[in-house]
Amino acid sequence: MTSLVTSPPVVMAPREDGAEVVWGVSRLSRGWLEWKSADGRRGVATADAFGMVPQGDRVLRVRLAGLPAGSELSIRAVTEAIEDPAERHESEWKTVRTFAPDAPTSRFAVWNDTHQNDDTVRALDALTPEVDVLVWNGDLCNDWKEPTWFTSTILNPAGLDVSADRPLAIVMGNHDVRGRYAYQLEEFVAAPEGRPFTAFRIGPVACVVLHTGEDKPDAHPSFEGRVAFEPLRAEQAEWLREVTTRPEFRDAPYRVVFCHIPLRWIDETPADYDAGGYDWFSRMSRDAWHDALVNWGAQIVVSGHTHEPAWLQPSEEFPYGQLVGGGPDADIASVEAATWIDGVATPESLVLTMRTLDGEVLHEIRLAPVTADAMFATAAV
Repeated sequence: MTSLVTSPPVVMAPREDGAEVVWGVSRLSRGWLEWKSADGRRGVATADAFGMVPQGDRVLRVRLAGLPAGSELSIRAVTEAIEDPAERHESEWKTVRTFAPDAPTSRFAVWNDTHQNDDTVRALDALTPEVDVLVWNGDLCNDWKEPTWFTSTILNPAGLDVSADRPLAIVMGNHDVRGRYAYQLEEFVAAPEGRPFTAFRIGPVACVVLHTGEDKPDAHPSFEGRVAFEPLRAEQAEWLREVTTRPEFRDAPYRVVFCHIPLRWIDETPADYDAGGYDWFSRMSRDAWHDALVNWGAQIVVSGHTHEPAWLQPSEEFPYGQLVGGGPDADIASVEAATWIDGVATPESLVLTMRTLDGEVLHEIRLAPVTADAMFATAAV
């Protein structure tokens, strides 16, 4: 018989008061989390938003809440088959850490454009250290042509637990919203507020996650009337204006934006959609969000999408820099072009280092803390 549980418990959507844990199952099951703290306390998280024990035939998810900022717990997922409760699975214990907004330092990592390439995921997993959050910056898949791909792509890619020692913040890419089954994605991807955009603070770094949608207008015939990203961009613009006025974001020393499709690009010639063209950068998103990002003092936008690494420095017109990660060619499944980004924040600077899988440094961006005198001070090597 197929194993009841099809993935490790994946820690997603981390917050300063908790996180969400998601895992795959092969048949109708119920599940909960057991937790224990270093001081000997123990507990169970066992209810969903409607007062039910989480249940499902493909995926289970449990929200941890009410934890102190900067705290650490050990958790394990317990799963029971509905038809035979004696069929029970207990996962290995794993560590969950909540964000510490007041910490003097923090560290994050960024992957992008893995496109179901197991070799790329294995290499990235081996290179990426323990961090406060791993930002998986879009295009986890190619297109969702099979419903079974959600588990093997998101929850157990290449047979790995990629959330071990680094909770996931998943950013939506344009390929992540394609395919016959793309509408089911939200069952497998957790977000703090249940929306595909969010903001969080890790130590001195304020992070904003935005959904750039597709690389063509909603009315493009290839989408068959299945997407509505233009109103979503407008909604995010309104949200962005509000969230960046909150003290923890308004006063943050460093201000970083993550979105899959870049907001700037090397060549901004308009795409000819009728001739098969597509957006190398999201002009529609930039038009919607630019003023709010400038007013906030965003220092850098970190993206993927192009599969071509690039660094566009801040300018008078665009006070925020644009850093774009590379990615393997989906057609030939080559990992050589893949990159990862290591972000290390201290009171003195935020340094973002983009490396290839063999360790070559492609870009190193050093950001000074935002002050009245150094709002846009950057240096790039």
